[in-house]
Amino acid sequence: MKFETFQLERQQSTWENKVDYNLSESGVHPGSLKTLFDSEFIEKIVNTELTYGFTEGSHELRQSIASIYSGADPDNIQAFNGSAEANMVAIMSLLEPGDEMVYMVPNYLQIYGFARGLGVEVKTFSLHESLKWQPDLDELEKLVSEKTKMICICNPNNPTGSVMPKETVYAIGEIANNVNAWILCDEVYRGAELSRKECTSFWDIDYDKTIVNCGLSKAYGLPGLRLGWSVSNKQYIQDCWATHDYTTIAIGRLSDMIGAYVLNADNRMKTLNRTRDALSNNLTLFQNWVNTFDGKFKFIPPDAGAMAFAKYDWNINSSELVEKIRDEASVMLVAGDWYGMDHYLRFGYGATASVLEAALDRITPIFKSL
Repeated sequence: MKFETFQLERQQSTWENKVDYNLSESGVHPGSLKTLFDSEFIEKIVNTELTYGFTEGSHELRQSIASIYSGADPDNIQAFNGSAEANMVAIMSLLEPGDEMVYMVPNYLQIYGFARGLGVEVKTFSLHESLKWQPDLDELEKLVSEKTKMICICNPNNPTGSVMPKETVYAIGEIANNVNAWILCDEVYRGAELSRKECTSFWDIDYDKTIVNCGLSKAYGLPGLRLGWSVSNKQYIQDCWATHDYTTIAIGRLSDMIGAYVLNADNRMKTLNRTRDALSNNLTLFQNWVNTFDGKFKFIPPDAGAMAFAKYDWNINSSELVEKIRDEASVMLVAGDWYGMDHYLRFGYGATASVLEAALDRITPIFKSL
């Protein structure tokens, strides 16, 4: 095994805590225990013994997660330390060197790099800006074959914020079924739709070889809990649990407890509505800022998530531009280069409104000078 550098994560982890303003984040600004929860629940947290957690996730947590997905029960759920671990365990459990994966781009490239490091042959299919960042299903259908073991999707998408309509989700299910391939869908931004209507989950297609991975880091604005999950058929959940025994074994006890509370059917929409309120306000702020540049920026407003993927019309490489902004203004952005797409920038607009406005004011003179 030899893993290529995960450039986006390496750049973020190196610089995100060294700049004055970090607009490289793709989630909404997190709250604290005191601002998010009532005193009764905080007291319960304070008095919880810090034992080992439940290796598969507590029944209460898995029941809360299962309530999100129609027809699921706790035995369809496995809890992980973030959706990144859920992704990694899926690849380790199902693929071997020489297997073929078909992978959506642009995309958060963790699965891409990890699978390649294990010797998996990865073929890509594209979301097209001309189609409002939707896939060409004919292109996907021609790319898959009897060799294809897995099709990997990110919906809502990172970095574009696009959301696939229900008919596209079901069509991809048919394409996978035709070649007996697994579907692995990262749905970590599901729930952060600006329309306030939750998009179709790949769980809904009722295809047995589907794995949906999600977590609390993005739509729920709770990245510090490092809590993710897989929902899939019960045999896969048993198989991935066996792999999980070799990775982190269990999630943190307090993360499990807080996750069960946040995801409970009585509480979940309170958290998501907080996210949607913040994103709606901030996207208007960002759009107004973009409009001051007389067409030098072009972007399709996201349907979900806290990211704006903007194409720019200046003769400078995106990595160089991000470095210039970081060094001169102490603001962190994400370069399109890190997705293999130069002349794009990803702006995270999920910060507090005051921080977002201050950061955009800080970088305005740099763009004006180009």
